[in-house]
Order: sequence, then structure tokens, then C-alpha cells
Amino acid sequence: MICFDIITIFPKIFDSYLKESLIKKAREKKLIQVKIHNLRNWTKDKHKTVDDRPFGGGYGMVMKIEPIFRAIKDIENKKIDSRKRKIILFSPRGEKFNQRMAFRFSRLEQIIMICGRYEGIDERVEKYIADKSISIGDYDLMGGEMPAMITLEVVSRLIPEVIGKPGLLKERITKSKGFVEYPQYTRPEVFIPGSVFKKNVKPKKWKVPKTLLSGNHKEIERWRQKHGKIIEN
Repeated sequence: MICFDIITIFPKIFDSYLKESLIKKAREKKLIQVKIHNLRNWTKDKHKTVDDRPFGGGYGMVMKIEPIFRAIKDIENKKIDSRKRKIILFSPRGEKFNQRMAFRFSRLEQIIMICGRYEGIDERVEKYIADKSISIGDYDLMGGEMPAMITLEVVSRLIPEVIGKPGLLKERITKSKGFVEYPQYTRPEVFIPGSVFKKNVKPKKWKVPKTLLSGNHKEIERWRQKHGKIIEN
């Protein structure tokens, strides 16, 4: 079982997300464990200060290293082999998060995620504390909470029994270097729209590709390979 430890100054952001859908079920089945930690619990002043002005000047505030250091020290499970644990910092300058990285994370036992806010986090956190700095895209967010949710979900769905029937996903990801994401259709076979949303699309009959209705599994597999995209583990 993987334990996801998320450090944030806005713990309530995760409330509804963790109480819905497959993540909720995975937690109830004890397939994953998720702990949300309020960084302010590791401050020592009466105002619970987690940020300060940047040296050298500049806009905004920078999150301090002291409370983060103390939080990591307490949260880190010393019984887990360091090779089975990762401390992750979210940063626009980090390595791009992808399916291959998520697959490696799914083999860990503890993932500690640090959610930044304001103008950023003291660089010493990345340099001396975090094992990896990652980015979920070439854009800037208000904080690391959304990247933490994305990382949690992408990694969790790779854990056997979180989605699908027991054992099927395990077989799928261990026998292959990746998988194919292909277009999906369901009933009705023919849909007649009353209006359209995209330009240059006429309001005619929208049909399911004939190959998918053929019952020929070999042809269906070829169609999926042709129209799909390979996602590497």
C-alpha cells in the first residue's frame, strides 16, 4: 500500500476530492492511504508564519524552509527503505510529469508531496530536501494542490484493484511497456443532432465506425492501434 502524504497550507482544498469516486473507494479498501498535513502545524510563532520576503527583493512572498524541514522530518516513515520513498516538490522548473514517471512512483511505499504557494519555496528545499522536482505542464498555477491531486490520481490508477477487476491492470502494466489510448464509442449507434457546436460540422447523422460494430476482434484491435496513441509506462 502506498501512503501519500501531502503538505499544504490549505488542507480543506482536498476534502471533497478525497470523498468521491474511485479515490474514496481505494482508501476504504486500504489500497492507498492519503494523509493531508497542514504546514502551519510546524511553525513556532503565534502567527503560524510560513512565508517571508525574498532576499534580493522581488514581488510576493517565499515559503520558508524551517517549517517544511520540520514537517518532512516528522512525516517521513523511518521504517520504509529510502529507495521506496520519494519527497516531491512541485515547481514550473521541475521535470515534466508523465506516465512513465507515474509508473515508477506506483512501486513506492511512501510519496511525500510539498505544495508550494505565493512566489515559490526557498530554493534550499529543492536543493537539500526534495528527491525530485516535477511540473505538470508549461504553465504557472497558484499553488501545488492541483498538481498533488493529479499525481495522486495518475499513480493510484496504476495500483492493482483501484480500477477494473483485480489482477487485470497488474497484468496489463507488467507485460507491456505501455498501453494504447484509443477513441471510445457507446450507444446509440447513430446520433442525429438538432444543432452543432463546431464550425464546418453539418447537422447530419453521427455514426459509430463500422469496424467497432463488426464483431471481428482482430479488425477492431487493428482499428484501435491505428487510431490510438501509445502511452508509455
